[in-house]
Amino acid sequence: MVVANPIYDVVFKYLMEDERIARTILSALLKKEVTHVEVRPHEYSNDERESLSVFRIDFGATVREEDGKERLILVELQKTWVETETLRFRQYLGVQYRNPKNMTGDYSLPMVAVYLLGHKVGDIEEPVLYVNHTARDYNEKVVTKGLPDPFVESLTHNSIIVQIPRLHGQINNRLDMVLSVFDQTYKDRDDEQVLRLDDTVYLEDSDMQRILHRLTQAAADANMRHRMDVEDEYFSVIEKRDTEIMIKDKQLAEKAVQLAEKNVQLAEKDGQLKEKEGQLKEKEGQLKEKEGQLKEKDGQLKEMDGQLKEMDGQLKEKDGQLKEKDGQLKEKDGQLKAQQEMLRNSLQLFLQAGMSIEEVAEKLGKSAEDLKQLMD
Repeated sequence: MVVANPIYDVVFKYLMEDERIARTILSALLKKEVTHVEVRPHEYSNDERESLSVFRIDFGATVREEDGKERLILVELQKTWVETETLRFRQYLGVQYRNPKNMTGDYSLPMVAVYLLGHKVGDIEEPVLYVNHTARDYNEKVVTKGLPDPFVESLTHNSIIVQIPRLHGQINNRLDMVLSVFDQTYKDRDDEQVLRLDDTVYLEDSDMQRILHRLTQAAADANMRHRMDVEDEYFSVIEKRDTEIMIKDKQLAEKAVQLAEKNVQLAEKDGQLKEKEGQLKEKEGQLKEKEGQLKEKDGQLKEMDGQLKEMDGQLKEKDGQLKEKDGQLKEKDGQLKAQQEMLRNSLQLFLQAGMSIEEVAEKLGKSAEDLKQLMD
């Protein structure tokens, strides 16, 4: 069975304009019976294609609680098939919180935000994620008495996140059955605008038969197909733009890594330069210290040179004195030799006169031995 692909905004809008189908889908998502659905004013907000890639519908949904009571809640259904900044979702929710049309008396309507995403969210594997707030006291004990309360529900909201790429054809419950018409694993190989579904799976479910019938009508509508072509063209431009952005971001990231590596290298070189600068300063200090030591030694050498010169002068003076004494000794030695010669001559005269050497020694007051040596 060939049906239009509701991932397209135009098909999804066409599908949700059927009140019964809207009740069927919202009932499955909320896991509560939705007895009445009213599309809120300004529900479609993807007209400015240049700036938006999120399709939104606001519903006023009357739900029947387990106790049988009915209450009105606001359902903010947002669908995108490209990765979109969460800021866009938050901004839109902020607008809805400020909208006075979403008030009942003094309080805002309880809100449930539903996100139909055409992309995966991180590593979360569950195709449908329920994020519900709970009230707890200081000790983390869940508070139930007095809740739900309109004041509390005016300030908080629950969320339902559907990851369409995580739908893989398994039908285990009512929600799986409803969401199966969004499962992109059923896309036609040659035409992504349509899905090929096994209609036998839905034979006994009148609500699903109605959904399939409406999607079949959309697939056969030429105007619908044209508007789907426009979406394809628009999103191909977005995809091209995002691809270019991703390439540029990758290049920027690579350059950032290279810059970081260069900064690390520069830091290392700066550290090395600082280390070398420290070593040079240390060597400079050592050189200055050695220079001081050399100057000190030079002073000591000069002092020693002066002392040596002084000692040299003293030695020259002593040498002169020694030469003078040597002259005196020579003079005395000459006198002594002259005296000895005179004594020798006198001794010879006395001996020639017939005196003995002992008599001469006695007469001269000398020893005979000294006179004998003088004569030798």
